[in-house]
Amino acid sequence: MPELPEVETTRRGLEPLITDKKIVSIHIYKKKLRWEIPSHLTSTLKNQTIKAISRRAKYLLVQFEKGQLVMHLGMSGSIRVTPSSVPLRKHEHFEIKLDNLTSIRLHDPRRFGSVLWQNLNETICLLKNLGPEPLSYEFDNNSLHKASIGKSKNIKTFIMDSSVVVGVGNIYASESLFLAGISPNRKAGKTSKKRFIVLTKCIKNVLSDAINNGGTTLNDFYSVDSNPGYFSQLLCVYGRDGMPCVRCSVKIKRIIQNQRATYFCPKCQH
Repeated sequence: MPELPEVETTRRGLEPLITDKKIVSIHIYKKKLRWEIPSHLTSTLKNQTIKAISRRAKYLLVQFEKGQLVMHLGMSGSIRVTPSSVPLRKHEHFEIKLDNLTSIRLHDPRRFGSVLWQNLNETICLLKNLGPEPLSYEFDNNSLHKASIGKSKNIKTFIMDSSVVVGVGNIYASESLFLAGISPNRKAGKTSKKRFIVLTKCIKNVLSDAINNGGTTLNDFYSVDSNPGYFSQLLCVYGRDGMPCVRCSVKIKRIIQNQRATYFCPKCQH
């Protein structure tokens, strides 16, 4: 599943290609994704100019004068910009044709992605109650400790909670905890502020490194230019069960937490 680094990589790739471009037409080829694509987009966005593209958590926000498109890549989605004359690929369900003869196309084989509309000065429910962005100043040395008070859930599940901090997906949670030397089994409410400060720094570092390396290619994520992400080559624990720890050579363990695979070093993390 594309996580925050993959979505940010997509945003950065799209930005110079679509900003200030005028929309010629909107085409909905498969209306039912995770939710139905609003049919009014074909008329609402015609002749509108793309003002900017931003990101909130794992959502891409394509901004217009009247509001913004809220797009999610789902389990295996991707977005590319291509000449409009290029034939559609299978599973390209949504297309925005631009005035420079290029198209923005959403490719989503599993159809768990979404294309929604948010009017100006309103917030759709998906964007409400989200925690701070992990690479923002809002996510500071107090954020995790303050949110952890009274929490009995394990710390990995805790940092993956989007109401605590957004964008720390399964891969990046395992990697951040390894760098911080914290066991994923440790209870959030029993973790000291000092250790949370270290973890905060590790989360920021892991996500920054992943973005700078184009994300992590696991299964079928590719960026706008169809290149894979290379952060997978830098993973210390994720997907390495039974392999030696890069620090101590003890074998990496794999457990299941909240129906998700967790990878950690039983010696380095406590």
